[in-house]
Formats: sequence, C-alpha cells, structure tokens
Amino acid sequence: MKSLIFAFSMLFISTIVSANVINPSPKSINVSVSNIVWKGYKVTGSHEGNIKFKSGSLNFEGDLLVGGDLTVDMNSMDCTDLSGGGKGKLEGHLKSDDFFGVSNHPTATIKFTKVTSRGTAGDYKITANITIKNITKEVKFNATVKDGMANAAIKLDRSDFDIKYGSGSFFDNLGDKTIYDEFDLVVAIKF
Repeated sequence: MKSLIFAFSMLFISTIVSANVINPSPKSINVSVSNIVWKGYKVTGSHEGNIKFKSGSLNFEGDLLVGGDLTVDMNSMDCTDLSGGGKGKLEGHLKSDDFFGVSNHPTATIKFTKVTSRGTAGDYKITANITIKNITKEVKFNATVKDGMANAAIKLDRSDFDIKYGSGSFFDNLGDKTIYDEFDLVVAIKF
C-alpha cells in the first residue's frame, strides 16, 4: 500500500513539474535586415564595415530571452569607409589568410551559453562562445531586446583567433603600420 501511495505521489509531482516547464521558443532572425558593424583600429586611424548573418535564432521563454544561436556569413564582410580600389584591396585582405581566411572559414558562430537578466526588462548579460577560424572563445557582453530587435556591442581580441597580421603584440618595429588587436562589433538583430 505504501509503495502504491508513493508511486501515485511521484506521478502527481512529476505531472505538476512537467506542466510548469516552459520549452524555449526559437524566433528566427531576419537575415536581410540584421547586421553587424565592425570597426578595426590602427595607429593611423580605423576602418569599418558590415557583416551579414547567414542564419540564426533567439530563444525565448515568454518574453524572456534564454538563448541564441547565430551564424555569420564571413563572405559578406565589406568596408564602408573606403571606395574604389582601396575598398576592394582592404576587403580582399580581410578575407585572406592574413586575417579571417574566408575561403576555408566561410562562417563564424555565436552560441549563447548563459543569459542573465540585468534587472530591467529587456536588458541582459550574455555569455557566449564565439567561433572564428574554427577557434572558440568565451565572451561576455550586454544586450538589449525590445520591440522585435536585439542590440549588443562586443569587443574582441583578434589574436585570440590566431589573427596576427600587423599586430604589435607579435611583431616588432611596425611603427605606423601597427594594427591593434582589439576590434568592435555592433550587432543589430531583427527577429
């Protein structure tokens, strides 16, 4: 009799627990309007441009962001502060093996591993694994999610992804040809 009561009790508890578990609901991103603005710095100035997403989704429990999985199309990388031959030369160099090696690594990924509310609706602290050139590093950044948009600013160190060209951290006597290791990403996602 005790085992029968115990079995019914466990069945009742598991039914209540499973009824209260909310499965995350993925929302696909709109890749045609979602964008990343990159900005890299050198001793004599900076360059910037855009990178498009190939695919991705953000996961929600109700209105609460709980995860995300994004794929970036590295072939879409462009430069917006130059024109003509200088623009084409820089875009080609960034896609070459000196930098992102796009022919062998056509995509990069961002996979959220932890999402924590910052105490205000729509504000989050995100821990994610970013993979560039098959090298994965953990990064932390803040994000805002509101009205079908997600925005974040991320600072990365290119040397973490084995991108050493022109880096003063690895080469001496570069002078004004030094390219700084850190670069910025401003992410705007529409879902």
